Amino acid sequence: MIEQHEGKTGKTTDPAWLALRRRIGVAAFVVGVVLTLGFFAFFPGLPHVIDWGAVFVALGVGGLVRWGCQGWMTKVAEKKGGGGA
Repeated sequence: MIEQHEGKTGKTTDPAWLALRRRIGVAAFVVGVVLTLGFFAFFPGLPHVIDWGAVFVALGVGGLVRWGCQGWMTKVAEKKGGGGA
């Protein structure tokens, strides 16, 4: 497979890598949101109600999980020398 790079940034434009990174990012976001909402719904001592605050926190946690997962993927790919491929 031919690797395509954009100048000195080291970011790949390989469509397969970008598609994989996007799919894993979406999956990480969904897992983060579901686990956070599950925490608010079932953790003992909480009011066991999902309100707008819990939804906003879950979306924020999902975004952080997605960001962290994609950053980790990019760092591991750069360590391997593939630049993301």
